[in-house]
Amino acid sequence: MIAALYVQERGTYTDLLGVDPWTESRDARLYAGPHAVVAHPPCERWGRYWFGGPSARVRRVKGDDGGCFAAALAAVRQWGGVLEHPEASHAWAHHGMNKPPKSGGWVNADFDGGWTCCVEQGHYGHPSRKATWLYTVGTELPDLTWGPAPTGQRMDEGFHSAAERRAARAAGQKPVERLSHRQRAATPLAFRDLLLGLARTVTVTQHRNTQTRKQP
Repeated sequence: MIAALYVQERGTYTDLLGVDPWTESRDARLYAGPHAVVAHPPCERWGRYWFGGPSARVRRVKGDDGGCFAAALAAVRQWGGVLEHPEASHAWAHHGMNKPPKSGGWVNADFDGGWTCCVEQGHYGHPSRKATWLYTVGTELPDLTWGPAPTGQRMDEGFHSAAERRAARAAGQKPVERLSHRQRAATPLAFRDLLLGLARTVTVTQHRNTQTRKQP
């Protein structure tokens, strides 16, 4: 059994044999084991637009996610598995983890047995390139499809402020068709299966080693 944390209601992780989905209707911060995990903690307060985006009327606080990322990180470190977040997530630096190279390949992330890499979900069926950082503990470290994925649909237009957007429109730049929030957040089936496969390489022995290492 694999626990899938912070996943969409009626998403790609629901109704799967051997998967316990913790959707929004459950509080994944309360997960207490004993299964290895695949974690997709909310990224809004950790990404490029952590402040709320160009049209935000109220500036948000970086990292203010109610403790979701910290809980997901603790679950991966205790029970083994993999955590997924957007490339350049500020959560890595906040939690003292090394940033992986954009070119790909696994690198040591921390002193808690973690490894990290950058991989683009466009290689696995996402309509955009969607560069992603992974963090794993206790799993195998397979070769993935590294490097840039074929160019796909844009996730956003790349404006940093409402004024920048207005200036672009005044200069004649037309709106770019963008993916919906659900499309951006969705995990392609091939990538979901990759993450579940990683989590399933965690063994009971690795669980015990992780828990022993964390004891004072």
